[in-house]
Amino acid sequence: MSKGELLEIKRRIKSIKNTQKITKAMGLVATARFKRLRDVAEYTNEYFKKVSNTLERLYLEEVFDSAYFKENKSDRDLYIIITSNTGLCGSYNSNVINFAKENIKKKDYLIVVGDKGYHFFKKKGYEIVLNLPSSKFPNYEDAKNIANVINEYYLSQKVRNVYLIYTKFISSVKQEVECLKLLPCKKNKTKSDILLEPSKIDVFEFCFKIYLEILLYNSISNSLASEFAIRMTAMDSATRNSQELLDKLQIKFNRIRQSIITQEVTEIVSGAEALNSN
Repeated sequence: MSKGELLEIKRRIKSIKNTQKITKAMGLVATARFKRLRDVAEYTNEYFKKVSNTLERLYLEEVFDSAYFKENKSDRDLYIIITSNTGLCGSYNSNVINFAKENIKKKDYLIVVGDKGYHFFKKKGYEIVLNLPSSKFPNYEDAKNIANVINEYYLSQKVRNVYLIYTKFISSVKQEVECLKLLPCKKNKTKSDILLEPSKIDVFEFCFKIYLEILLYNSISNSLASEFAIRMTAMDSATRNSQELLDKLQIKFNRIRQSIITQEVTEIVSGAEALNSN
């Protein structure tokens, strides 16, 4: 045991305490952001349900001639993938990316939200037709931009199917990666007494574009709420782990210091005894 070892432990303790201050601060910020994002996600979930129910009432025989129901002969698909800009959020990004890797093919087109997903798929050589950074809070303009690209690629028959991969927020302790098929629409005939003008297809296609934007906005909201729920948990866990490490280092520091003191006392006593014997 040496004083040099004591100094090294003191340096480690100081470094861990500084890191702990950062994780505590990030945990507090994540908690505050999560509370706001959770409210937004819950609100958009209810709004999306209402819009979905309204759209389902338009699924009449006449609207099935719309391009949104028709399949084409393209051999490529379009995937929308929602990730975060930064790390330190546990398995949030890896869950989405790993799920996407198992489903997409090299020839498929990608729309990627978040820098983490963009850098990963760009490095792997995938064709990214639109990249949007993850916003601090859900941005409806992002949903509109994505919807415009979806309409462009699907209606021009560049892609056969359109899929969305995102993280669904269930609770602060439960989030799930989901893959939704957006296009082509699935035919589901319903009875309705709604009078539609100028034509049923025109009304359906106008409403579907709005529905698509709201679905994407809802998915972005869910993803952000999930990201900060996981980030909040990750920072709390990091703070607890650092405290456990500090406790262990402090015990080790005390033992070494006690050993050094004991050794010094022993040397003094031995020296005193030697002098007395002379």
